Amino acid sequence: MTDVDLKGKRPLSPHLQIYRPMLTMTMSIVHRITGAALYFGTVLLAYWLIALASGPEAFETAQAIFGSWIGRLVLFGYTWALLHHMLGGFRHFIWDFGLGFGEQEREWLARLTLIGGLVLTALVWIIAYSVL
Repeated sequence: MTDVDLKGKRPLSPHLQIYRPMLTMTMSIVHRITGAALYFGTVLLAYWLIALASGPEAFETAQAIFGSWIGRLVLFGYTWALLHHMLGGFRHFIWDFGLGFGEQEREWLARLTLIGGLVLTALVWIIAYSVL
C-alpha cells in the first residue's frame, strides 16, 4: 500500500466531541486556567509591593484600588486560584508516586481539590476579616 492508500483508513484522533466531559478533565482545565491567573495576580502583588516602597501616596492609591469591592473580588479570586492550584499540584504530586489512578480515587482527588480550594479560600478570608 502506498501512503495515499493509508490516509482514508487511519483512525481519527479522539477530540472533545467524542470524550464525555468528566470532573477530572474539568479540573485539569481549571488547573491550567488558575496557573495563568496566578501569573496576572502576581503582577498585581508586585504592583502593591512597588506602591508600598514608593511612598505613602502611591500606597494609598494601591490600597484604594484593592480595597474597593472589585479589588476585593479580584483578591478573593486570586486567593481561590492560589489555593486551588496548590491543591491541584498536590494531586499531581500524589500521581507522581503512582497512587490515585483508580477510577474512584481520581474522582475523589478531583472532588477534594474542588471542595478544598473553596473551603480553604473561605477560611483564609474569614480569618483575615476576623484579624482586621
